[in-house]
This record gives sequence, C-alpha cells and structure tokens, in this order.
Amino acid sequence: MLRRGKVTQAVPLSAESPVIEYAFAQVTVFSLTSIPLSFSLRSPRVITAISVGVVAVGGVLAYVFTRRKPTAEEIERERRELLARSGRITDGTIMDTMITEARNGGRHDAEASLPADTSIPTPQIIVYNYRIAGVTYECAQDVTSLAEYVHGIRTDLPVQVRYLPQNPANSIVVAESWSGLRLNSSTPYHGD
Repeated sequence: MLRRGKVTQAVPLSAESPVIEYAFAQVTVFSLTSIPLSFSLRSPRVITAISVGVVAVGGVLAYVFTRRKPTAEEIERERRELLARSGRITDGTIMDTMITEARNGGRHDAEASLPADTSIPTPQIIVYNYRIAGVTYECAQDVTSLAEYVHGIRTDLPVQVRYLPQNPANSIVVAESWSGLRLNSSTPYHGD
C-alpha cells in the first residue's frame, strides 16, 4: 500500500520580516497567454471579409491623402459653370467696375508690341446688385480670368444676374458659357 504524505520544505526564519510590495493601478501590457479566438472568427469567409475590409479602408485613406486638391481657380470655374447651367435669371444693375491699368513691366515680346485698345478699359471686378423677394443683394465678381468676355461692358444699362434659388447670394453676371452683360457692340435705342 502506498502511503500519501506531505512533503514540506523547511524555510529558515529570518530576523527581518518580508517586505510586501503592493502594485496599485498597474495594467498588464503584454501577456504570454494567448487569447483564443472564437470559432466564428477562424472561418475562412470571415478572415476574407476582414481582409477585404482592411484593404478597402486602406485604399480609401490612400486616395484621400494622395489625391490632387482643386485650385481656387478650378473651384471658381465650377461654381460659374453650375450657375450658368442651372441658375435662375433676374435683372440687376452694375454699381461699380474696378479697373486697374495694365502695365507692360518692361516685356519685349510679340504681344507687348501689338497696339492695345486703351479707349475701352477692361474691368477686373464688377460690383452689381439685384433684388429677389424683397431682399436686395449687392455682390462683386472677380472677372480677371474672363477679360475677353467683359471687354467694353456698358454700365449704363441693366444686366442679367444668374443666382442659385437655394442661396440667392451666390450669383454671377458673366461666365465662360453665358453673359448677362451688355457690351459696347449693342447700341442703345435712340427714339427719333
């Protein structure tokens, strides 16, 4: 018969009491014990779906951070195209045109040698107003990139203004594909 017994080890007693250190607010950073995945996460379909999701999110993030941002001129051109295509038309009045003199700056190329028509100045900014539903809007449009469309405008005649019905303050008087301005080529009616 086997006899069960206890095995004890003799620990020498020391004169000093053992120091007990307490660890408060310590969090396990790395554990060597593995966390078992549930059986549903080990499925090849789930692993494939997670992989596709991670790749899709990575692709979207790469696109967002590496795509070319539109310039201010491209944004303004898109706004003018939207208003010219789908804006409503109302009557307006030109309040002011801001004209600055074009200076040659010492250039000696073929364009500088051509005589410029200085009798009719080209504005850079057109300030205009219009009235919608009892509200008067006063706006300005920078037309420096549209110089060929605004050369020789008449400020003594009414103009047509295109605006967005959702935001009536968003308006234009000239775009690449539409113009509400009266040019010098249009002669006013003179009654006899």
